[in-house]
Amino acid sequence: MDVDTGSDEDGARTTGVDWDEVRRLALSFPDTTEHVSWGAAHWRVHGKGFVWERPLRRKDLEELGLAEQDFPVLGARVDDEAVKFALVESDPDVFFTTSHFDGWSAILVRLDRISRRRLGEVVADAFLSVAPRKLADEWLRDNSD
Repeated sequence: MDVDTGSDEDGARTTGVDWDEVRRLALSFPDTTEHVSWGAAHWRVHGKGFVWERPLRRKDLEELGLAEQDFPVLGARVDDEAVKFALVESDPDVFFTTSHFDGWSAILVRLDRISRRRLGEVVADAFLSVAPRKLADEWLRDNSD
């Protein structure tokens, strides 16, 4: 699957993305819309959220041993909790979770530490996890390698 994720001028892998890049990626998928809920951006397909801005709450900060949040966090849907735990285990500098998400198929992502290419994969997987089957199948057909 090839998602246009951008790169620096030399074509090298870059790390750290901003909300404009998330917005561009999320809205590049068919039938997606952007909404604001509780002051944070959310991107949806057919009314189902797949990625969103996720400020850390006091309890999250306490669990993570942080005094304050000094990095942007993206929430993203995943297929199931096994995927969530595999992501955290494979790259804990980028992916994490808190007890707020126990039992829920979603992962938290540090945008300051993720590459554009990896973010493209995360957003695509999130879209595919909630999109209606026909739309997901069409997107996969049109975007497979």
